[in-house]
Amino acid sequence: MKAHDGMYIDGAWRPAAGTGTIAVVNPADEQVIGHVPAGTVEDVDAAVRAARAAFPGWAATAPADRAARIAALRDALAARKDEIAATVTAELGAPPQAAQAIHAGLPVAVAGTYADLTATYAFEEKAGNSTVLLEPVGVVGAITPWNYPLHQIVAKVAPALAAGCTVVLKPAEDTPLTAQLFAEAVDAAGLPAGVFNLVTGLGPVAGQALAEHDGVDMVSFTGSTAVGRRIGALAGAAVKRVALELGGKSANVILPGADLAKAVNVGIANVMSNSGQTCSAWTRMLVHREQHEEAVALAAQAVAKYVPGDRIGPLVNAKQQERVRGYIEQGIAEGARLVAGGPEAPLDKGYYVSPTVFADVTPGMTIAQEEIFGPVVSILPYEDEDDALRIANGTVYGLAGAVWAADEETAVAFARRMETGQVDINGGRFNPLAPFGGYKQSGVGRELGAHGLAEYLQTKSLQF
Repeated sequence: MKAHDGMYIDGAWRPAAGTGTIAVVNPADEQVIGHVPAGTVEDVDAAVRAARAAFPGWAATAPADRAARIAALRDALAARKDEIAATVTAELGAPPQAAQAIHAGLPVAVAGTYADLTATYAFEEKAGNSTVLLEPVGVVGAITPWNYPLHQIVAKVAPALAAGCTVVLKPAEDTPLTAQLFAEAVDAAGLPAGVFNLVTGLGPVAGQALAEHDGVDMVSFTGSTAVGRRIGALAGAAVKRVALELGGKSANVILPGADLAKAVNVGIANVMSNSGQTCSAWTRMLVHREQHEEAVALAAQAVAKYVPGDRIGPLVNAKQQERVRGYIEQGIAEGARLVAGGPEAPLDKGYYVSPTVFADVTPGMTIAQEEIFGPVVSILPYEDEDDALRIANGTVYGLAGAVWAADEETAVAFARRMETGQVDINGGRFNPLAPFGGYKQSGVGRELGAHGLAEYLQTKSLQF
C-alpha cells in the first residue's frame, strides 16, 4: 500500500532524520504491506518546534474559523472513507464492514461534533466580578494506539484543534498508514502549517522523546496502564498536563428480570467487535447463579456465529496473539470451564484467536482481573445484587460497563454504584458527545464531547 517515506512537519512531507524504517504487516496473512520511517529524537524536535511556532497564530484564530477548518477536515476524511477503510483492513485486519462503519465512519462523526461544538463553545464566562477565560494549553503531544487507529487520532486531535492547541502526533507503529492518510486529510483541509505534525516511530524512542520534550505542554495518551504510568512519570517530572485513557475490565451486569437472551447476545457482540481489542469491552459477564447455565448456553450459541476470517478478524500482531492464547491457557489451568474456543490457532495463517467463552469464573482468577485484549468472555455467577456490585467493582480498572434489568429505574440505581466512567443501560447506544474515560487505573481525564474539549483548555480569571 502507499506509504510516505518521510514525516509530515510544518505543513509538508519532509525526509526523516534517520534511515531506520518500520515494516507494516497485514495481520490476516502476515505479509509486509509497507514501510514507514522510524522517527528519531531529531524528528520529534523538528515537529515540536513547528507546533510551537504555529501555536500563537492558531490560538488567536477565532473559534468560528477553527470550526470551519475542523469541518473541512471532517469533509476530507469523509471523501476518503473507502480508502481509509481499506487501509484499516490491511494493517489492522478489521473485517471490511466493520472498517467502513466503525473505523472510517465514526471518526467522521466525531470530527463533525467538534466542528459544531467549537462554533458554540463558551470560551469566556462571567463569575461575579470576574471574567473567566478558557485558553488553549499549548502544544499537545498525542500518542495513539493501534486498535482504533483513526478514531483515537480524531478523538485527540479534533478537540485539541478546537481548543486552539497545536499538535504533534505519534501513532502506533502497527497502524501508521492510517495516520498518514489523516495527515493527507489535514493537508487537504488547509490547516495552517505547523498546526498538525506527524512523526511515525517506536514508542521507546519517538514516543518517549515527545512525552519528555520541553516544548510540549500536554501529553494525551491512549494505551496500556503500564505505559500510561511511564508517560505520567515523564510528564510529571516537568509538571505538564496529561490525559490518559488506559485499560479496562468492564462488567456486563445482567440482573434478574432482564431480557437474558438479549443481554447475552449483545454482550457477546460487544466483546467480539474489533476481535476483542477494545479497552471498554464488557469482558466480564455477571449473571445470577440461578441463570448461569442458561446464560452459558446462550453465550455458546452466540459466539459460534463469529467465524475467524469472516465475522471476526485477526489480532494485530504475533505478540498479541500469543498473549491472548496465554491468558486462555491460564484460565483453563486456574479451573475455569471452557465453553467455546480455546488456545489453538483456528487458521494456519494470520494472527487469529478462536472466540472463547469461559464459565464458572471466580472473581480472583487472572482472566477475571487482567485485561486480555482479545475475543475472550468470562461468565461469573453472583448471589445477589450486593455480590454483583462487589464483583463488578472488584478490579483495578473502571472504564466502562453495562447493566441490564427489568426496568430502567433498577438498572440506573445499580449503575450509580458502579465505579466506572461509562455505563450502558439496557443496551443504550454509543454517544459520541458523552464523555469517555475511566476511574481508578483506567486513566485520567475524558475524551469526546465538551468534556473532551475541556481537557485541552486552561483557565484564567480577570477581576474587575
